[in-house]
Amino acid sequence: MINFGTAYLAFVCGTLPALIWLIFWLKEDANHPESPFAITKTFIAGMCMVILVLPFQKMVDTAFPNMSPIAFALWALIEEGFKFAAAYFIVIRTREDDEPIDTLIYMITVALGFVALENALFIFNPLIQEDFRGAISSGAFRFIGASLLHIISSASIGICLALSFYKKTRVRIFWGTFGLILAVVIHTTFNLFLIQKETISTFRTFALVWLGVAILLLFFEKIKALHLNKVDI
Repeated sequence: MINFGTAYLAFVCGTLPALIWLIFWLKEDANHPESPFAITKTFIAGMCMVILVLPFQKMVDTAFPNMSPIAFALWALIEEGFKFAAAYFIVIRTREDDEPIDTLIYMITVALGFVALENALFIFNPLIQEDFRGAISSGAFRFIGASLLHIISSASIGICLALSFYKKTRVRIFWGTFGLILAVVIHTTFNLFLIQKETISTFRTFALVWLGVAILLLFFEKIKALHLNKVDI
C-alpha cells in the first residue's frame, strides 16, 4: 500500500532541486522572460513524459537485458524523443516561441520537469525503507549529475534549433534531427560511464558534465546575440 506521506516527501524532494536549476537557467533570459504559464505547462509536460516513457523502457529491458549498450542507447532515445515531443507540441510550434533563446529555455524547462519526477521516483524507494541517508545521497548525486545531464542533452536540441531559428523549415528539421542524435549520444555516453565502478570514471563523468554546463553558458551568449542581429551560424 502506498504511503502518501512518503510519496509527497519524495515528490517535494525531487521537485525542489529541479526548480532551483530552473530558476538559475531562466535568469539567462531575464531581459525577455517567457510567460509563467508557458514555463509551467512545459515543466508539467516534462513530468508527464516520465510516466509515458516507463512502458517503453520496460520493453527495452525485456528485449535487451543485462544493461547492454544497445539498451542504454534506446533508453536515451526514448527519453530525449519524448522530452523533445513534449516541448515541441506544447510550446515550440506556437507563437510563444518567438525568438531563438526561447527554444533553448523551453527544452531546458521540459528536461527539468522530467528530472523532477524522475528524481522523486529515485528518492521514494530509500524513503519507503526509511533509509534517509540513502535518500539524501541519491538526491544530492542526481542534483549535481543526472539533473545536469538531462539539461545538457535536451539543451543540445534547443541549441541546434535556436542557431537555425531564422532558417527555412527544412534546415531547422535537419538541425533539430542532428540535435536529437547529439542528445542521445551525450545521454548514452553518460550512462555507460556511470556503470563503470571505478572512482576515476565517475569523477571523469561528472567533470565532463560540468564542462558541458560551461559550454552551454557560452552558447547562451551566442544565442542571445542572434535575436539582435538576426543572423545564423
